[in-house]
Amino acid sequence: MAHHLALSVTAALLLALLTLGLSLQLGLRKTAVRWPHHALFFAVCAGVVLSGGLAIRAGARGWALLPALLLLLLMPRTRPGRAAHWRLALACALAFAGGLWAAW
Repeated sequence: MAHHLALSVTAALLLALLTLGLSLQLGLRKTAVRWPHHALFFAVCAGVVLSGGLAIRAGARGWALLPALLLLLLMPRTRPGRAAHWRLALACALAFAGGLWAAW
């Protein structure tokens, strides 16, 4: 099913986003990798919207991804490098995991 593929790709993008963000947070990367982090962020947002829409179209519970989308849209309100940023990122990941389980 198409929504399963979209959910899987979005989960992989989210994992890449979290991994890159963690490397930046811990100072493991000193080079200019912020633009890929932002590009991944927008790809994850688009993936959540697409996955939710495809899941709803397939008769699954795509609305369960809305909390993850809401938390993702709050991310720009936090400052990178601060505790609020990584805590919200973790909350986004957990909300997505719950939405993924419900929408699968």
